[in-house]
Amino acid sequence: MPEALDPQTRKALAERLRYYNDLGIYDFYRRASQDAPAVAVEQTIPEPTESASQMPRATASSTTTDRSAALRVIREEIGDCTRCRLHKQGRKQIVFGVGNPNAELMFIGEAPGADEDEQGEPFVGRAGQLLNNMIKAMGLAREDVYIANIIKCRPPGNRTPERDECETCSPFLMQQIKVISPKAIVALGAVAAKTLLAVNAPMLELRGHWYDFRGTKLAVTYHPAFLLRDPRQKKETWKDLQMVMKELGLKAPEKAAE
Repeated sequence: MPEALDPQTRKALAERLRYYNDLGIYDFYRRASQDAPAVAVEQTIPEPTESASQMPRATASSTTTDRSAALRVIREEIGDCTRCRLHKQGRKQIVFGVGNPNAELMFIGEAPGADEDEQGEPFVGRAGQLLNNMIKAMGLAREDVYIANIIKCRPPGNRTPERDECETCSPFLMQQIKVISPKAIVALGAVAAKTLLAVNAPMLELRGHWYDFRGTKLAVTYHPAFLLRDPRQKKETWKDLQMVMKELGLKAPEKAAE
């Protein structure tokens, strides 16, 4: 039996857990080790600077540090995930997410492809290059935004993720969204849109509107992979991105996205 915690340690641990609860992180696991302290969870969580509810006055650098630390906790919680069948179907690694933890804009796609599975980063293949161009046309750089997918493992043959796979993996995405707290989210493609909005409607109906997603504005547009197959829809996608730009006060550079 582990020995009881002294009141000061118990208070510090409670404050730390409340901090991560505020970020939407609730599950922690003990590490089995002969040399570990009685409450090993303290070793798995970086030291917070203050409660999340007290963060508005924090500097940009400290906020970024806190959010980066919280994202690392989520990644550690995922581990070498075996929660759904995809870990048995050829995936090489978890594709967590990439970008600015302080981003005002977040892009969410469907699932990693072969290039993403190889490199461990979302949107690095041909579709990723097109997404980079879309972001540049908005007057931003890839490093300014945050990019993730509904699921974090590549489905075999790049098939569409199954509903149970999305339901198993998307809670981690919800935690990422809560940590980053973007001003706007762009759902790329039908799978991302339908999963996030819990609706079953065609893209034609989903596009062109703002949705309230847990207090964050969400817009829907075509997935870059679809645009590679049907370049005619690039003009429609640009309309969607302009709607997002107007909301965020962004101005396109000259000769952007023709």
